[in-house]
Amino acid sequence: MPEWMGSASVMSAAVMGLDVRPVSVEVSLIKGTPMMQIVGLAQSAVREGRERIRAAAAQLGLHVPGLRITVNLAPADLPKTGAALDLPIMLGILCAKGDLPQAALDGTLAVGELGLDGSLRSIRGALPIALFAAANRRVGRLLLPAANLREASAADGIALGGSESLTHILTALNGEVPLRAPLTLVSPAGGPPGGREREDGGFDLSAVKGQPVAKRALEIAAAGGHNLLLSGCPGAGKTSLARCLPGLLPSLDVKEAVDVTVIHSVAGLVADGSGLRRVRPFRAPHHSISEAGLIGGGTRPRPGEASLAHHGVLFLDELPEFGRRTLEALRQPIEEGQVRIVRAAGSASFPAEFTLVAAMNPCPCGFLGVPGRCRCLEETVRRYRRRVSGPLLDRIDMLVDVPAVRWEQLAEAASGDTSAVVGGPGWRAPPPPAPPPGTRKWRGPPRRDAG
Repeated sequence: MPEWMGSASVMSAAVMGLDVRPVSVEVSLIKGTPMMQIVGLAQSAVREGRERIRAAAAQLGLHVPGLRITVNLAPADLPKTGAALDLPIMLGILCAKGDLPQAALDGTLAVGELGLDGSLRSIRGALPIALFAAANRRVGRLLLPAANLREASAADGIALGGSESLTHILTALNGEVPLRAPLTLVSPAGGPPGGREREDGGFDLSAVKGQPVAKRALEIAAAGGHNLLLSGCPGAGKTSLARCLPGLLPSLDVKEAVDVTVIHSVAGLVADGSGLRRVRPFRAPHHSISEAGLIGGGTRPRPGEASLAHHGVLFLDELPEFGRRTLEALRQPIEEGQVRIVRAAGSASFPAEFTLVAAMNPCPCGFLGVPGRCRCLEETVRRYRRRVSGPLLDRIDMLVDVPAVRWEQLAEAASGDTSAVVGGPGWRAPPPPAPPPGTRKWRGPPRRDAG
């Protein structure tokens, strides 16, 4: 009969969509054929952790016993993905072997990916895991890679300990050195309180020449959260106008910043050492994007561009070029402000409250009505416009024609209010300019709010 040598248990967590589930890493050492087996619906990235753990232990001079090591990830019916369980598995093995006291891990939740040299690498979902740990009464401390410390520091009520290497964590758990604590931030968002910021590459409204009607439409869209469709010939400034919209919106408050950062963290879009996002997201996917890429999906549900634009702007350039099925999938997120994904492995819900800005040409060549340039047949134009369905257009509140800018206007200096002035408190809109012939009027508030 196999002789039992030791056991240990370490608290960890797994991210499913935006939800975090507790995971208990149970390690058992038994005399027998030297091997390591990981059970409990561990996906390939988790199972591959066996080799990372062995290589890291050899690199650091740690002795992994030549025993039968069984690692159980409970609950057994919850799929576990990613490499964030490397650290708790390693700590469990060392604790079961007697190199770490179990008391050092009591009340501690650990996550982190191990490098072959024993370094700790950043993980996805550090902020939602920290929020989960702060809300769990059994957890008093969270161990994670140092690269995720600033992101996780947005969670109040939990002690954080970070490190760049496994060696440092082991010496800290043995009480020899302190763990690295998060830096003190100027504000929860990592920037000056009350400041206004724009996405990298954002445009200022005053830098756009001409287009008074389109600018006014942007101001209305920013004030009321209205969806907007810009139609005009190539080079008229549709993309530049769309990129001005985030600068007209107020900076994210702390709750909104947490919501946005959680989504980006799960998607792996938070850079190492970054804190909360203060700027409104601006997402501009290419028209070749798939349905799953736009609204989210996959065997392991992940947020799509619609959710990554939560509390921000989703810009769809060349709207008729998007796949019909892809565009139709946007109808529910626009209507309900969230995306629900159901898969055999589980379901997930992602928030998707965004302002939609779309742009399109008036015809396939883009120069409808320009003498000598457009040769599109009337039926060709109708077929081109029918690529965008009526139900989707019903969810767009304003349709604005964006005429070509004259050369004289391009030579003028920047004029008009800046984005900071328009989006600031106390600003009042001037009387609207007279719309040029052919401009369609704003059709009223969103239909989704009626009734």
